[in-house]
Parts: sequence; C-alpha cells; structure tokens
Amino acid sequence: LSVLRGTVEEPQERLIGDLGRALRVFPPLEPALRTARPTGVELDAEGAYRFLREGAPLLSQAGFAVRVPPWWHRPATRLGVKLRARPAASSSGGKGDGRFGMDAIVSYDWQLSLGGATISAEEFRALAGRKVPLVRFRGEWVELKPAEVEAALRLFDRDVSGEMTAAEVLRLAAGADGGTAGLPLAGVEAEGWLGELLAGAADETAKSLPDPPGFVGRLRPYQRRGLGWLAFLDRLGLGACLADDMGLGKTPQALALLLLEKSEAERAKRRTPPTLLVCPMSLVGNWQREAARFAPGLRVHVHHGAERLGGAALRKAIRGSDLVLTTYALAARDREELASVEWGRVVLDEAQNVKNAATRQSQAVRAFRAPRRIALTGTPVENRLGELWSILDFLNPGLLGPAATFRRRFATPIERYRDTERAEELKRLVRPFILRRLKTDRRIIRDLPAKHEMRVFCNLTREQASLYQATVDEMIARVEESTGIERRGLVLATLLKLKQVCNHPAQLLQDGSALPGRSGKVARLEEILEEVLELGDRALVFTQFAEMGHMLRHHLEERFGREVPFLHGGTSRAGRDTMVARFQAEDGPSILLLSLKAGGTGLNLTAANHVIHFDRWWNPAVEDQATDRAFRIGQSRNVQVRKFICTGTLEEKIDAMIERKKALASSVVGTGEDWVTDLDTDQLRELFALDPVAVS
Repeated sequence: LSVLRGTVEEPQERLIGDLGRALRVFPPLEPALRTARPTGVELDAEGAYRFLREGAPLLSQAGFAVRVPPWWHRPATRLGVKLRARPAASSSGGKGDGRFGMDAIVSYDWQLSLGGATISAEEFRALAGRKVPLVRFRGEWVELKPAEVEAALRLFDRDVSGEMTAAEVLRLAAGADGGTAGLPLAGVEAEGWLGELLAGAADETAKSLPDPPGFVGRLRPYQRRGLGWLAFLDRLGLGACLADDMGLGKTPQALALLLLEKSEAERAKRRTPPTLLVCPMSLVGNWQREAARFAPGLRVHVHHGAERLGGAALRKAIRGSDLVLTTYALAARDREELASVEWGRVVLDEAQNVKNAATRQSQAVRAFRAPRRIALTGTPVENRLGELWSILDFLNPGLLGPAATFRRRFATPIERYRDTERAEELKRLVRPFILRRLKTDRRIIRDLPAKHEMRVFCNLTREQASLYQATVDEMIARVEESTGIERRGLVLATLLKLKQVCNHPAQLLQDGSALPGRSGKVARLEEILEEVLELGDRALVFTQFAEMGHMLRHHLEERFGREVPFLHGGTSRAGRDTMVARFQAEDGPSILLLSLKAGGTGLNLTAANHVIHFDRWWNPAVEDQATDRAFRIGQSRNVQVRKFICTGTLEEKIDAMIERKKALASSVVGTGEDWVTDLDTDQLRELFALDPVAVS
C-alpha cells in the first residue's frame, strides 16, 4: 500500500471499497473485511476448490484481475485412465504367418492416473475417502470431480484387464474412441511392435536400409528410408500406403522390398509365396520393364490378355514366380481364381482405383488372401475422405472402423465444418501407415528441376461465342421446365457442349470441318508449339476428349509437317509401349498428344519439358498426375506447364472456384463435375454466362 500512495488517492479506502464489491460476487471473502487492514483469507481445500471453480470466473467477469495456480488449467492434473497393452500370449497375430496386424489380439490393463501419475486402488480409495474435491497427491494439487470419483471406484470394482484388437488400441491412442468408464484417457503405453508404432510415426522409427542384393542401380537416400519403412510394417503384417509424390520412384522402392524379402528367404532356406501386383492396364508393360531394369533376378509372370493362363497352368506359373502382374479389370473378372491362391503380399499400384469400396474391383482385391498389403498412390485423397477410408480399409481392415462410423466421426466434421480437432485426430490415427514425400521438398530431392505452372487465357472467336451463347440460352430455357434426373442430365450435357465449344466449333458440330482460324485455343496451341519446336524442346499435349485429340493430330501434322502421335484409350498395350519408347528416344517425335485418362498415369515421359492442358479436367489431382509424366525423376530441365482457359467463359469461373476452395488434398470440387448440377437456375445462368471480354 505504501507503494501505491504516490499514484492512488486513499488506497486503503479504495481497497476496502473494491473488497466490498468483490464480496457481493464471492461471499467467502467476508472474513477479510473484519480487520482494519485486510491482507487475505484462509480457505480449506473445499473452499479453495469452490474459489477456483466458481469464484475466480465470476470475479474475472466482474472486472477483477484473478491469478490462479498454473496447474489448475493443465489437463494432466485431472483424474483419468491409462491403457497398458502388450501382445497376447495366446496369439501370434491375426493375419497368420507369425505376423501381427490390425486384428491381432492384445492384452490390456486399465490403470488409474492422477496428476499424470499412476495410482493404485488403495491409494485412490484413501484419497476418495477424504471426500474433498481438491487433494494434494505426490506434490501436486489435483481436482477430484464427484462423478469421476464414482467412475473410478466402479472401475476398480470390476475386471480392469482383458483383450482387444490392435486396431482398437490404435484408435484409443489417437483419441478416436474416447476413454472408458466415464473417465478421460490419460495415455496409452504399449510393448513390442505396437509400442514401436505408438512411439512415433513409423517412418521415424524405421531405419534406412541399404540397396538389397540383386538391385541394379542406386536408391536415393529418401528411397532407402522408404524401403526401411516398408520393411518395418511388412515385417509386422501391417498395411502400408506409400504415397510419395508422383515421379519420386515408388516402383523401385517396391521392387527393392521384394528383393530384400527374396534374399532373406534364400539365407533362411525357406520359400515365400509370390506377390500379386494389381495395376491399370496401361502400367503392366511399365512394371515389366522396371522389374527387368531394377530387379532382373525377380521371376515375373504377367496375367493379362486373351491368352492368359488359367486353372492348373496358372497355379504352376504362380508357384514359379516372385511377382505376378495383373490389372484391376482382370482382378474383378478372374476374382475366384486369383482368390484361391495364398499370396505372400498384395500390392495395388495407382491405388486410387479402389477409392470406391463398392466397386467390383475394390471388392475383388479385398477378397485376395495375403498377410501383407501395400498401396502405391500419389493421390491417397483425390476428392473426399471416403477415398482414404477405402484404401486404409484395404490395407488394415478395422483401423478406421466401419464406413458409416468414419463418415460420422471424421468425414462430415472435417469436410463440411472444417473441424481441426477431428482432422488432427485422423492424422494421428493414419500417420504410421502413410508415407508421403513431395518433389517440392528440397530436403527430399535436391536435383529435380523446377516446375513453372501458368494459365494461358484464350479468347473465343465470333463463331465460338455465337455457339456458346446459343447453347446457354437453350439450356436455361429447358432447365426451368425440368426437375430431378432430367435436370441433372441436361446440365451435364450442356457442360459438355460448352467445353467442346471452347475447344473448337468442329468438336461440337461433329461435321469434319477444317480447324484453322476458328478457335482461340487452337491458335494459341500453334503459337506455343512453334516456339517449342524452334527451341528444340518437346511437349506433351493433354485433352480429355479422344475426338479432339484425333482432330488435333491431323491438324498439327499438316501445320508442322511432322508426325504427332496420339496415345488414347484405344491404343493397344504394345502400341502404347512402342509410342512411349519412341518419344523417349533422342530422335523421337517432338509433340505427343495424350488423352487425359489413358496417358495421365504411370508413364515416364521425361523427354518432354513442356506440358499443355488443352482442356481442363477441373480436378487438380488428376491434372497433377498428368503433369508428372514429365516432372519426375529423370527430368533434367525445368518443366513449363500451361493450362488453357477461355476468357469470360465457365472455364475461367470454375478455375477461380477451384482456387478459392482448395482445401482437401488439393481437390474440392467433388467427384468429376456432378456438383454443377446442384446449382439453382440463377446460379447456372451466372456460371455459364458469356462475358463480353471473351470474344477476340
């Protein structure tokens, strides 16, 4: 008070007056006013608890500065439970072959935790017997809520030991399943392989491994770490999703794992069942070539084509193989025969092909018997979190619970409400099983050149603008009179027509008419390719329309007087392989046209250092996959990526929407283009309206 005399008039009276105000908020302060010089109030444990729980918040709201002990706000000072887990003596693992897995049985004990320390039943009963809400335990003051005390006493009155699956333990550790008996979870401690997972992300606990015997070439440092991570989870029978950015070399990492397994088996003089690898048809040849290049010691059998083996001949070929290659289509078609084989491992390449768990091919690969599973994909989530659930459920069934539970707990809160707590919870749950590295991370790869992305804005010609406006007017008039499925179909049909108009009038009219001088995009493509050819560079040109690709092929061959190959869905596997090899050769074609679906994944086309998206897929993940045919390991030059957009049209407006809404794994516009059909008529009119600046 003596310090305050110089700045506060009548400090004693001010103090007493303020104490009087505080007394109306918190009456237990009344003893302080009985003295001439108030200095404080002594409270017992129950009174101190009432002050912390009730008085402090009320006084703070009334404008008083209130200081409480730091431990009061720490969650660790609360009563909770700890879970201790260890491999069950009665089980060697749920997936057989001496390994573990998500369905492995784990023995557990629930232990009571107070102030972050384990407390025995006798100690807790002694504290609870005091019947006070605030107790001092091992040098710390801790809160005992009556409801939690009752829950803890009930816990000690029943069996606190038992067995659960490894998946349940991991969900509890991530916070996805809450606590038990009405008490918060204070921590999970585990022994053995489960403890290794819980100690940190699997990629942090796994060690980098050297190139295995028989590997031709040199794995990069991050690939050796990837091999160690794959081997770590593989040894435990746990599914792994290698989600390295496209072009970082997932294929050699997977082949190195097979070589590592083969060398270990040969040393132990034991036989290991073959690995079944399922991939898109377009990648079968690529896997054959990569296996011959990096792992020539592996015996590879291809189950594909009309002449593929069946019955006893197939089983004999499988027994004599280390790696069996097949396609997603054949996995579904030959499901019964392939499911009858006991595989050592099932690997899915471009695993986003099973993002819909209800499809025949997704159900087929789930039916294959194997103690270990691996998913290779650069895009574990393209549009929705349900895709992540489908891939993880293939790898580690039960980890994320049933699909409906996953939607309710994670997908809806994260996607619809941007729930950051649930997002972090999901990240903790899946982190040990997903390894994701990016090409843009210089800590991962330093010798990859830069990628420069740019939007190329093209004006419509007067013919295009006239067709565009006529198409919009017709659609709006018909949409106002339609509902339900008819309306959806009409909007999607109009969307397709407008994209065709933006490409070229001849694509919409289907009249075989000439291309020159009628499309802003075609004119701009000619200008850019002319520059590419003058520089001696090479270019990939992507379109989602096969008919547009054929038209461009003939036009560009006439325009530049040189061959322009077109790789599309109708190209045979042998033709595809030949086309890729020719383009990669030093004297290969300078321009390669590709349909986005057929040429957007799995191809190595590093001879090109220019990528042109003639029309947009409006799904960033799909476009990035296509771009990474050129921007990948082996590329020595900077890659220029151009995305064509017609000014003032729906192409520009949707591109702006994507940029504003990017949130979930770089893709938020939903699956394909169905989201457009949900717009009302006014919104459709605004989206499709042609701006005056569109016409050149």
